Amino acid sequence: MKAIIPVAGLGTRMLPATKAIPKEMLPIVDKPMIQYIVDEIAAAGIKDIVLVTHGSKNSIENHFDTQFELESTLETRVKRQLLDEVRSITPPGVNIMHIRQGKALGLGHAILSAKPMIGDDDFVVVLPDVLIDNLASNPAQDNLAAMVQRFNDNAACQIMVNPVPKERVSNFGVVDVNGSSLSSGQFARIQALVEKPATADAPSNLAITGRYVLHKNVWKQLAATTPGVGGEIQLTDAIAGYLHAGGAIEAYHIADRTFDCGDKLGLAMAYVEHALRHKDIGQEFAEFLRGLKV
Repeated sequence: MKAIIPVAGLGTRMLPATKAIPKEMLPIVDKPMIQYIVDEIAAAGIKDIVLVTHGSKNSIENHFDTQFELESTLETRVKRQLLDEVRSITPPGVNIMHIRQGKALGLGHAILSAKPMIGDDDFVVVLPDVLIDNLASNPAQDNLAAMVQRFNDNAACQIMVNPVPKERVSNFGVVDVNGSSLSSGQFARIQALVEKPATADAPSNLAITGRYVLHKNVWKQLAATTPGVGGEIQLTDAIAGYLHAGGAIEAYHIADRTFDCGDKLGLAMAYVEHALRHKDIGQEFAEFLRGLKV
């Protein structure tokens, strides 16, 4: 099974920082956001990753490419630890491929753009600006890994969800699980999906959270989906079409928490949390924060 990461978006929520730098390359301490995402996918046992890119995103492709001059310089200067870190940017055995999205017609269109590299196979979709904390979970067993295992067991599409405050449901795709009460790491059958519903119309407060394991028949629905909310081809609408056609879909309650790193506050929170845990700077950074007068 291959994973698709759509990175062709313009990152308008993060302007002006993203005017010349892809949002996926914004750093969280010493690694860009996209590297955390690739590490998560690799930990779930997926070896083939397709990046759906845009002409302005060459730096993402370059980040995962080999840079011989840099490696030679680090080796000459006996910077062994830095050399190892640079060489491990792409996890062992992982293949990263790239394909361009010709027009910005929405997430569903971006995913459909990857079909020539996926074929008529089941596939995984991971959004690059949703970072899973993994402090209380194991990426080799929980979250995306658990969803892949569940799909392999019962062939039902898997969608990660996370509860959000009721007043914020209009910002997300929301699932209807027929009133089921989901706890961390649990699954429930989905009855319906709604993209960015009005607060009064939302079937639950379980928001779709950027991780999908999808049956190959979803490709047909994507190809038939017309523009929806925002005039874009929505992935949620295609999945809803698959459900209405009799396909089985389950919600998976995230086993940890997320940071919305496509948002300035979310990125700042992720940066602070990861800086505090960093083996080299964590203690000194914590002392700095304690001394701040706000």
